[in-house]
Amino acid sequence: MTYEEFQKRSHFGQQDLIAFAYGTLVDDPPQGFAARLPAPPFLMVDRVSEISEDGRRGKITAEQDIRLDAWYFQCHLPADPVQPGCLGVDAIWQLLGFFCVWRGALGSGRALGCGEVVFSGQIRPFNRLARYEIDIRRFTSLKESGAAIVIGEGRVFVDGDLIAEIHEARTGLFRGIAYPDYPRQSANSVGGLMNK
Repeated sequence: MTYEEFQKRSHFGQQDLIAFAYGTLVDDPPQGFAARLPAPPFLMVDRVSEISEDGRRGKITAEQDIRLDAWYFQCHLPADPVQPGCLGVDAIWQLLGFFCVWRGALGSGRALGCGEVVFSGQIRPFNRLARYEIDIRRFTSLKESGAAIVIGEGRVFVDGDLIAEIHEARTGLFRGIAYPDYPRQSANSVGGLMNK
């Protein structure tokens, strides 16, 4: 699809999200279009059923099909399999980064933190569907640096029940931090503070 078509879409299927992870979804990406979603098995959503914007605000709704053989059920925890709660938080960060790119931000995505996280339930192997809902509170594009930051309120549901709330989740896109020549050692092969 073209970059213009990408920005006009209001939903994305699993094939679209995997193509985005590998950098093949957009046929004519603008210079600096470096953001990616994690590839499976770390991609935490199977479809984005709604993505919309209203000025600096917006909304994202996405779903994940729960699989009996999911990698995390095999190791977390033996004899007591449960999806780690941190993966639900990461799903919110993944979706916030996707929102930034969809809104036209360029660069590589990074999670920037969140406020309070409240768990009131869990995801087990025989659940069917996780749903992630995010109300975008603020999207800001910083013209001087080229960075973009989004802040949202996230909720995680499993089979219709609210099981987690992620408050003030923050993700940003930053230019010049990608490491596309992995595993070769190069300018961005060592982490640390991003402002160094």
